Amino acid sequence: MEPKPLENFLETLGWVNMKRYGTTKIKIDRDGKRVYGTTNYPDIPLDNADKLYTTTKGERIENIAFSFYEDVSLWWIIAKANGIRGRVAFKSAEVIRIPGNVSSIIARFKELNR
Repeated sequence: MEPKPLENFLETLGWVNMKRYGTTKIKIDRDGKRVYGTTNYPDIPLDNADKLYTTTKGERIENIAFSFYEDVSLWWIIAKANGIRGRVAFKSAEVIRIPGNVSSIIARFKELNR
C-alpha cells in the first residue's frame, strides 16, 4: 500500500481547510511575480452565543479552535474576536471570548473575500 500524501492524511483527520492561504487571491505584480493578495477578516461583534474560556499556560490558539469548532483553520475567528496578533500560545488563566455564531462569521468572511 502506497503512503498517502500529507494533504490526504490531514483530510482524513478532518483538517481539510488547513492551508493558510487557501482563500487568498493570487495576483501578478509588475515584475510578473505571483504574490498573495490581502485577506479581509470581518469584525466579530459580541453575541449571546459567545462563550468565555480560561486558557492554560502554553495552550495554542489552533487547538482551542479545534476544541470548539472541530477545525484548526478557524483559529482566526478567536484571534480576531480577542484582538490577538503575532502570537499563538497563551499564558495561564487568560480569559478569551469564543464566538458562537460561526456560520454567520464565515459567511461574512466569504463575502469580504469574493
